[in-house]
Amino acid sequence: MINLNTKGIVKWIIPFMLCLISSQVVFSQSTYLQHLDTKSGLPSNNCFYTMQDSKGYIWIATDAGVSRFDGKVVETFSVNDGLPDNQILQLKEDKSGKIWFLALNGQLSYFLNGKIYNETNNKLLKLLKVNAVIVSFFQDSKGRIWLGTNKNMLVMYNGKSIRKYISADHDRQFINAFIHEDEKGKIWAISNTSVRVMENNTFKVVPHQRLPLSYKTALNLPDKTLAYLDQKGLNIRKGNQEVLKIKISPDILNNDPGYFYTDQKPDLWISNASGIYHVEADGKTKRFLENISASQAIKDAKGNMWFTTTNGIYMLPQENERLYVVNKANGLSSDVVKSITRDDRNRLWLGLDEAKINTLNLKNGQIQKIALPDQKKYNTIKQLAFDSLNHAIYFASDYGLGRINDIYQDNRQIDFLKETNNSMFVIKSFSIASGKNLALALSSGVVIIPDRERRFEFTSLSFKQGEDFFNNRSYRVFYDQAQHLWFSNVNGLSQFSKGILSNYYVKQPLLTKRINDIQELSDHTLVLATDGNGLIFMRNGRILKVITQEDGLADNICKRLFVKNDETWVVTNNGINKIDFKNDKAVVESFGFTNSLLTDDVNCLFIGEKNAYFATNSGLVYFDVNHSINKNEAPKVYITSVVNNKNKLGMNHPDHILEPSNNSITFFYSAIDFQNKNILYRYRLKHDAPWTETRSRRIEFSTLEPGAYVFELSAKSNNSDWSTPVTVSFVLKAYFWQTTWFLVLVFSVAGLAFYKLAVVVTRRQKNKEQEQLLLKNKILMLEQRALQAMMNPHFVFNVMNSIQHYINTKDTNSANKVLTGFAKLIRKNLEICTRSFITLEEELDYLELYLSLEKKRFGDKLIYQIRVSPAIDKEETMIPSMILQPFIENAIWHGIMPKEEGGKIDILIDLQGPDHLIIKIIDDGVGIENSLREKKGEHQSKGMDLTKERIHLLNQVEANPIQISVQQTGLSGTFVSISIPLYT
Repeated sequence: MINLNTKGIVKWIIPFMLCLISSQVVFSQSTYLQHLDTKSGLPSNNCFYTMQDSKGYIWIATDAGVSRFDGKVVETFSVNDGLPDNQILQLKEDKSGKIWFLALNGQLSYFLNGKIYNETNNKLLKLLKVNAVIVSFFQDSKGRIWLGTNKNMLVMYNGKSIRKYISADHDRQFINAFIHEDEKGKIWAISNTSVRVMENNTFKVVPHQRLPLSYKTALNLPDKTLAYLDQKGLNIRKGNQEVLKIKISPDILNNDPGYFYTDQKPDLWISNASGIYHVEADGKTKRFLENISASQAIKDAKGNMWFTTTNGIYMLPQENERLYVVNKANGLSSDVVKSITRDDRNRLWLGLDEAKINTLNLKNGQIQKIALPDQKKYNTIKQLAFDSLNHAIYFASDYGLGRINDIYQDNRQIDFLKETNNSMFVIKSFSIASGKNLALALSSGVVIIPDRERRFEFTSLSFKQGEDFFNNRSYRVFYDQAQHLWFSNVNGLSQFSKGILSNYYVKQPLLTKRINDIQELSDHTLVLATDGNGLIFMRNGRILKVITQEDGLADNICKRLFVKNDETWVVTNNGINKIDFKNDKAVVESFGFTNSLLTDDVNCLFIGEKNAYFATNSGLVYFDVNHSINKNEAPKVYITSVVNNKNKLGMNHPDHILEPSNNSITFFYSAIDFQNKNILYRYRLKHDAPWTETRSRRIEFSTLEPGAYVFELSAKSNNSDWSTPVTVSFVLKAYFWQTTWFLVLVFSVAGLAFYKLAVVVTRRQKNKEQEQLLLKNKILMLEQRALQAMMNPHFVFNVMNSIQHYINTKDTNSANKVLTGFAKLIRKNLEICTRSFITLEEELDYLELYLSLEKKRFGDKLIYQIRVSPAIDKEETMIPSMILQPFIENAIWHGIMPKEEGGKIDILIDLQGPDHLIIKIIDDGVGIENSLREKKGEHQSKGMDLTKERIHLLNQVEANPIQISVQQTGLSGTFVSISIPLYT
C-alpha cells in the first residue's frame, strides 16, 4: 500500500545480475488428449474395445460392462440391464442398427431401441449360442452374419438357419478366423495359419504370401480391400494380390499389437503394450500415450482419434482442433504460467510462480530460465510487458514491479521499482507508454511515473491529486495509441489526457462496473472487458456496441483481452472468443474444442501470426489460429429415453397412448459432441407453441391436460444453426368425465335442471307479484275505509250543530270560520285519499285543521301542541297518508273528553337516527287501559284498527317496517310512539 504521509525522496536503482540463465533446454510440446476414465463415469479403466455407431455415439467395452458416450455423459449397461456377461471383448453394429456385444463367456447379445436382448428373451440369440469365445463379427453384403471363434469353428447365419464350418486339417484350422468380403462379393476366411476363399458354399485353401499377426491386426476397408499387419508392416490385400504398403519397426510389431486404424492415404495408427504410434507413409513415427498399454485406435466421423487403453479412453481431436501444451515436463520451470508476452525476436516470455521467468524461443525451441532473487515478493509474476523502445521486459507481482534491461545481451540486469520511503504498495496492473511514462494501478489509486528510464521510482508524498495520482482502488491502466491514459477504479472508467481528467462513468451507467482489461482497435475504438457485463466497444466517449452471452459470448465475465489485426480475443470465465466486425456487424467466434483446457483456468494470452498462446495453471497452451472456423454443423440430437410414471416407453413406437392417470412424462436426450462445445437445446409440445431454451438434458412435464402432443427437440452450438428437430408423439387419454359424450350429457342434464328451476322461479315470481298486487289492492281498500273512518258521523254532526249554534246566536263570524275550516278539512280528505304517501307538511296542515275544529267544539277543555324538530325538512319528508289522525281522534274522544276538566295533547316529531322519523302523541287523559276497563261490552276503534292493518300490509310491501307502540303512562294518560322510515 502507498503511505501518503511518508516524507523524503530517495533515489533507488539497484542493478541485479540474473540469478540463473540456462539455454540448454530444448522446447517440446505435448498434444493434449481428452481422457475418459472411472472419474468421468466409466465402470472400469480396463477397456477392451471402442466403436462409434451410425448415430455418432461412442461405445466402450470394458471388463465391468459397456458404456455409451455422447461427449458429455457416460451411460453404462451391465448384467443388470441384460448383458450376459460384464466382460465385453468387442462391439459391432449391423446394417439394421443393432449394437452387438461379444462377451468373454461366448454369449451374444445386442442393443436396439433402448433395450438389450440376450438368449433369454430372443430366439435368434439362443440359436446363435456356440459355446466358444467369438473373436470376430462380420455382416456381408447379403446380410449374412459371420462369427469367428477361438475354436476350429466358423459360424454363418443367413437369416433363417445357422451353418458351422470346421476344418479337418489340423494345421489349417478356423481358429481366430477373420472374415473379409472383396469387391466381387467373395467371402474370405483369414487366420494366422491359412487363407480360405468360399466357393460353392465351401471354403477352399488358397496360397498366401503373408498372414496377419492376429485377428486384431486385420481390418476391412471401405473400398473392399483388406488391411493387415504382419512381421514387416502394413499390407493391403485386394483379392489374391498382396502389397506391403509401409514398413514398420519390429519393436512396435513385436510388442503385442492390438486393433489398428488406417485409410487409403495411408494414415496408420497402431496400438500396442507401450502406447499409440502414428506412422506416416514414409515411415516417420510419432508416439502417444507413452508406456500406457493400448489395445485399439479408431477414427470417428469427425476425424478425431480414439485410443482404447488399460487406463480408460483417450481422444485426440482432429488436427485443426488440437491443443498443445508446454509445461514442466517439457522443460518449463513450473506448470503454473501466469503471464505471457513476446519480444521482437520471436521469443515468448512466460511469468511463472516461484519467482521464475522463462523465455521460449519459437525458432529453435530453446528455453531459458530466469530466477528472481526475492522469491517471497515476486512469487507470482502476473503481468509481463515488452518495452520495444529500450529492449526491456517489465514484470509485476502483487507486491512489486521489476525490469529486465538489455534482454538481448548476455550480461542482463534487473531493476526493481521502489517507493522511496519503503512503503509497501499492491500492484493491480501497469502500462508502458510509447514515450517515457509508466502508469501503475495500485490498490490505493493510479500512479504516473513520468520518466521510467531515468527515475524508476516514486515518492508517495510528492503526489499531486489530479496530476500524477488519482485515488481510489484501481484495477487497470492503459495507454492508447495517442498516449492518453485510461484507467478503471471502483467508480468506473476515466481518462487522463493533457492534464484533463474525464470521468466517463458519470454519464454512462455501464462504465461504473468493474473493468478487468482495456485494449484498443486501429480506429481508436476502445475495448473494455467488464466483470459481468460482457465486452463494451467505445469510441469518442460513446458506447458503440455491447457484446454479451446473447450475442454468442462464452460468458459475461471477461478477464483478459488481446487485439490482433483488429480482431478482439477475449478470455472469459467459460472459454475463449474472438470478435470481428464485418460490415459493422459483430461476428463472435467460439473455440468450443478448447473448453476442456481453457474454460476457467486462463491467466493471460498472446496471439501470434500462427498460434494463439494462453498462460494457464496447467502450462502454456496453444493452438493453430490459421484454420478457418466456419459455421459448424449443428450437433446431432437424440431422445435417448422416455419415462412415463417411472415406466420406460419403447423408442420404436411412432405414437404412445397414455392413460389419464399417467399425466407425467419425462424426456431424456443428448447431443453428440466430442469437442466440448456449449450445447443449447430448445423444445416445445405443440407445433404452434413458442420454443423454450434450456441447457438441461432432461425435461419433465407433469399434470398435462388430455390431448395429442408432439414433443419437438433441437440443439445448437455457439457457431451453428439449430438442428432439425427430433420428435416423439403421444396422446394422453381423458377421464370419462372429460370426454365429449360425458360433457354433452352433463350439459343436457344441467340444461334440463336449469329449465325446471327457471319454471319454478318464474312461477314463484308471478305468485309473488300477484300477492303484491293483492296487498296493494287491500291497502287501497283500507285507505278508502280509513277515509270513511276519518269522517266520523258524530264529528260531522257536532260540527254542523256548532255551525247551527253560531247561526242561531247570530255569531256569523264564528259560523263562517267553522264552516270554512270544515270545508278545508273535507277538501284535504279528498286530496290525500288518492295518495299513499304525503309530505309531513301536508300531514301537519291536515292535523291543524282537524284540531282547530275540535278546539272550536270543546273550547278550553281541549289543549293541544304540535312541535317539529327544526332539523326536519317538512316539505321533503314523506310519510304514509292518514296515519296520525285516528290516534289523535282516539286520544280526544276516549282519553280527554271523559274527564270533566278536559286535557292536553302533545304531538312531538323528531329524527331517530339518520334514516327514521319518530312521532310521539302524548295525552293526559284517563289512559287507554282505564278507558278499556270502563267501557261496557267490546270496545272497538275502527280508525285505529284500520290504521294498524294498513301499516301491517305496508310492512310487507316496503323494505323497512313502520313500528307503533301504544301504552298507558302510569295511572293515567296515553303515550303513542310511531317510528317511520324516511321516504324521499
